[in-house]
Amino acid sequence: MPLMDNDDNAIADGGRLAPQINAATRAFIAAHQDEDVRDVALHAKRDGDVDVSFALDQIAGRRIARAKLPRWAMIDGIIYPPHVPMEQCSSQPAAEYKARLAAELIAGQPHPTTLVDLTGGFGVDFSFMARAFDDAVYVEQQPTLCALAEHNLRELGIDNARVVCADGVAFLETMAPATLIYIDPARRDAHGARTVAIADCTPDALALRDALLAKAPFVVIKLSPMLDWRQTIDDFGGAVQRLDIVAVHNECKEILVVLSRERVERPQIRCVNDGVSVEFRAGDDERPSVAPASTLPDMHVLYEPNAAIMKGGAFATLQRRWPAAQIGVNSHLFVADQWFDDFPGRAFTIDGIGTMNKKELRRLLGGVGKANVAVRNFPLTAAQLAKKLKLADGGDVYLFATTDADGRHILICAHKEDARSSSSN
Repeated sequence: MPLMDNDDNAIADGGRLAPQINAATRAFIAAHQDEDVRDVALHAKRDGDVDVSFALDQIAGRRIARAKLPRWAMIDGIIYPPHVPMEQCSSQPAAEYKARLAAELIAGQPHPTTLVDLTGGFGVDFSFMARAFDDAVYVEQQPTLCALAEHNLRELGIDNARVVCADGVAFLETMAPATLIYIDPARRDAHGARTVAIADCTPDALALRDALLAKAPFVVIKLSPMLDWRQTIDDFGGAVQRLDIVAVHNECKEILVVLSRERVERPQIRCVNDGVSVEFRAGDDERPSVAPASTLPDMHVLYEPNAAIMKGGAFATLQRRWPAAQIGVNSHLFVADQWFDDFPGRAFTIDGIGTMNKKELRRLLGGVGKANVAVRNFPLTAAQLAKKLKLADGGDVYLFATTDADGRHILICAHKEDARSSSSN
């Protein structure tokens, strides 16, 4: 879809604000792209035709992109912003998940389908989601980011998008209806301090709920993973169709709230880590069964659910699919007498279980000088426990401290098996 020539807010075709890179700067970037940017900055000459500051941003950006956005890193023509936007932008797995979510939501919707991203930013999420639509509109109020987006979208071969330099809320008031609206509210206040509450972010998605749904049947909102998802559903007053808790490599990255015009009494909750998901309906939060303390010595495997499941509290749903028992009411650690290769989390072979009794500690940890210590529902922090037990960090031993069904503080000594440790979802 071509850029609109009659829209004063649109970036003009041909790149009116597109970055210009001279040959010397381009050569400098190519020559130093595999070097440590701090060393390059220290030794770079500040004369000649090289825009050193810009070049350093590109070298640093490409290094981050190799790990965070490998698809972008493969394209030499991509231009990267300064450090902070690169650190804050979505990773490729998170952006790819949003693209799959968007495609799922709009399946069956009449064509042409249109995506409007009201908070464009660096444009990573937009670039992945746009391919699922016939038309896509990127809206961003910072001209520099608009210029970068237009340039990079062209380099990525995305030809169904247009870039609009405007305030997203103002654009919402006058925009044509769309199939899906995406917003990623800024989670920093006017002083740069980090915020979490929805109403403290910019724009305030709660205040915009009705206006957003008036323009599109689906709205996807990216929110902080620190939020209480149950409260979030209540805050949106019946408009939430589903809520996805997204983790990447076992680190919770974001909560995606899907609003729809159709009221849903019990929204679907999806806990996703690296593409593996566990789903349930809000309200299906009954407690999982707990292993009697007397049965623990007969258990061979300890399971630790992934971060998305931990955040979502999907323990009863987890247990229905993988019949393991929780060690204690609030332990969120599970044990079983069998191995589940597809368990969504980490799995360990149990070597021994004991209490904090000195004799049992000698039996359990005799000869162990270092371990990977984790605590769940235990009176000490991991650091405090390691210090008390005089254990250095690391090694092949994993020590889990928790509380069993009888209220005893116990330690579980375990190890990972290479042949089975691939179940790290």
